Amino acid sequence: MDPILVDKKKHVAIVTINHPPANTWNLGTMEAFEKAVDDLEADQAVRVVIITGAGDTYFSAGFDVKDAANGPIISPKGRRLWTKIERFSKPVIAAINGYAMGGGLELALACHFRIMANAPDTVIGLTELNLGIIPGWGGTQRLTQLVGKDRALDMILFSKTVNATEALDMGLVSRVTSSERLMEEAMDFAVKLAQRPPIAVGCVLKAVSTGIYEGLEKGLKVEEEGAGVVRATEDCKEGFTAFVEKRPPVFKGC
Repeated sequence: MDPILVDKKKHVAIVTINHPPANTWNLGTMEAFEKAVDDLEADQAVRVVIITGAGDTYFSAGFDVKDAANGPIISPKGRRLWTKIERFSKPVIAAINGYAMGGGLELALACHFRIMANAPDTVIGLTELNLGIIPGWGGTQRLTQLVGKDRALDMILFSKTVNATEALDMGLVSRVTSSERLMEEAMDFAVKLAQRPPIAVGCVLKAVSTGIYEGLEKGLKVEEEGAGVVRATEDCKEGFTAFVEKRPPVFKGC
């Protein structure tokens, strides 16, 4: 059984975490995910990535405690890969189809957008303190950025979980839908993103992530560089031409 499945359609790649029963992360799953991520970044036909979990119960329950022996390898790899997702050159959407706990939620937090299924009893949270450990794959930082310091500390220190409605209200997820419509809505959103000018999208993502990681001054510098890059693209010409001709632009990524 492949622990990571990749399906491509309409410039969109769907990456499915396929490690039952809870889509946890052992070394094999982490290595397969790393290869998939590298391949998708290099594939110019892919403009948007959706990450979801196999089945309808778990997005991902985080670290696989059965592979604790490889913990010293898995954890640094998780931190590095989740950061790579946050700084990915293409938009990444987390389609949260079920429980997202610990490292699973930390992966969703690293994605650019989060769409969550409003399934009965399904909750998400960073519950590591129940085990006497802390979120170690970026959760302390990314949750705080999304929901604010007070809420993040309340959730983390007390291992609180939230349902889809609560997650939407606090800005933890971008939108909520039914389980039945989750992948349809994620795909519709991804296709719309894929129709945007890919080079410009990549420049925006790079500028935003640079500002977060390296500060405002550096972020502004990267924004300036990106503005120069896109001015020389065919997509820029197409955008202005389509505007004058009063038609939708067709961006080709060149």
